[in-house]
Formats: sequence, C-alpha cells, structure tokens
Amino acid sequence: MAALRDDGSAAAARVRLRRDAPYRLGIVLGSGLGPLADAVEDAVTIPYADLPGLPVSKVSAHAGSLVAGRLEGVEVLVFSGRSHFYEAGDAAVMRNAVGMLKHLGCEGVILTNAAGSLHPEMGPGSLMMLDDHINFSGENPLIGEATDGRFVGMTTAYDLLWRAAFERLAGEAGIPLARGVYMWFSGPSFETPAEIRMARILGADAVGMSTVPEAILARFFGLRVAAFSNITNLGAGMTGDELSHQETKDMAPVGAKKLEKLIRRFLRDLQDQGRALPFTSP
Repeated sequence: MAALRDDGSAAAARVRLRRDAPYRLGIVLGSGLGPLADAVEDAVTIPYADLPGLPVSKVSAHAGSLVAGRLEGVEVLVFSGRSHFYEAGDAAVMRNAVGMLKHLGCEGVILTNAAGSLHPEMGPGSLMMLDDHINFSGENPLIGEATDGRFVGMTTAYDLLWRAAFERLAGEAGIPLARGVYMWFSGPSFETPAEIRMARILGADAVGMSTVPEAILARFFGLRVAAFSNITNLGAGMTGDELSHQETKDMAPVGAKKLEKLIRRFLRDLQDQGRALPFTSP
C-alpha cells in the first residue's frame, strides 16, 4: 500500500522527464478504444511498469501504457487500458494514476468503459453518457484515507457543464447518445439474470466492472469528470445467450468508433474556439 500513499507524484515526475507539457485532460480508454491512443501526435508512450505506483493490468485487450501528447491540439494523457478492482481486490488500484493527472496539471478526466445495457432499445454499438452511478460493489477507493478529504461529495459526480457540451456536440455530429445510470458490479464474473432485474428496479441503465472507483478518485483529487459506456451486450437473461469477454472484445470497436469521434470533437471544440469549457472550479 506504500505506493498508493504517493498519490502519483513520483509517476508525474517520471512523465515530465520523458515529455513535459501543459497537460489539460486525462482520458481512460476502455475496451475497443485503442485506436484513439494511436492518433495522439507528438506522442511519448510509457509502459505502466515504468511509472512508479501505476498498476499493470492483466486483462486481454488492455494495452497497459500511458500515451502523452496532443490530440486535436490539446495536451492529453491517455491511459491505454486500466486495472480493475477484480484483478487484486483493491478499489484504490488506480489512485496513483488519477493522482498523477492532478500533479501534471490536468483539470479533468474522460472515463470510458464497455458495459451491458438494461434496455433492448440501447443495444450493442450504442453509447451512453453517465449522468450518475450506483456503487453496488460496496467498495470505495477512499477507505483508509486519513484526511477529511475522504468525505467527497458525489451529488454531481459527472460534470453538468461537460455533459451539456457532449450532448450538444453529439447532436451536431448526428451521433446517437443515450444518458443514464451506470451500476458498478465488482466482477469478474458477469451478472446473473436476477441481478440484472434488480439493477433495473434500482434505476440502473447499464452495468459494468469499472469507472466508478476512478470517478470517486477524480473527485477526491478535484478533477472534473465525464464518463461514457460503450454498450457491447444486453444484460444477462435478456437474450437467452450466455455472456462472454470475447463478445465484449468483438463488439467494443462498433461503439468505440462513435465515441472516438465524439471525444475528438470535444477536444477540437476546446481548441478551435478557445473555450475554457469550462475549466473553472468544479
């Protein structure tokens, strides 16, 4: 746990040695979004293993490297893959990674994930922007934090102004964008049909195994947050078919192309119009 107490400062120092720049945004890529990392210009790729305190994911389809550079003219730090709670039972596994963004001057982070839909009309290939989440796992990355900073307000965990901006940009680009509530299950097994029925009753629109810990950590570090689910399947029991990780990997690129386009428009809007969008105090 000693590495977690560092809160990313050592990793930030290592990044500055490789590429020092006025970074503005972090982007965490879920399954299928690898091509976005490949599009970063003036890029320096740093394996997580070379950054103190950053975990190396063992999940297939997650590259495990940080790409520092410019995307649509904006200085970004792109996480190509992430570690999950289910890999080692540690909800704070991404604490250093998120803290590193703050140490490098970022003012916000865009989180993405692959998720299962609870609505037949929001099928595979759809995009859902998170309005809120339900932490069904009961785990929290701030357990053990000694300061009063652990009492993080989550009323507007997902930034209202960013959500409005993404909705506007999606409309202008003709990209269908649903909005809803994401429920975090610990994984790694998929949910049961009974759990999917429960999730729907409790008000969830999609389910998955990530994102919520990073959102909590981002708010702890004072970062703005936007998050998106790339829908890869319908929930257990909704089709009669068994779920699999292979299905996630096969379907992820479909929605990922739309999400990449939306994120690039967001960054271009930031750069072309000189907007502070709106990087005032969260």
